[in-house]
Amino acid sequence: MYTIIYMKADYEPWWKFEGWEAFIQTQHTFETKELFELALQQKLAHFRSIYDNEAMKEGQYWAFWSEHESFYCEACEDDAQVYHGIIACKQEVL
Repeated sequence: MYTIIYMKADYEPWWKFEGWEAFIQTQHTFETKELFELALQQKLAHFRSIYDNEAMKEGQYWAFWSEHESFYCEACEDDAQVYHGIIACKQEVL
């Protein structure tokens, strides 16, 4: 099984802080590697066409953001960046 997760948070997806699942916007599962790879490339191309910045980590995490997309964080007393994260999961099925 293969899964693509899209999350939106004030941190990059590779951090997976406690409770990160609450920031999941969509989650799609695929039966075959071919369908998964095609969907992942389409999703990445879509985000690349929208956002100015991209970072990737460990070949399975992508973060996209634009400088103008932020919000005021009361706890931080400062602006916090909004990140759009993609997580590509390859799960072994027994």
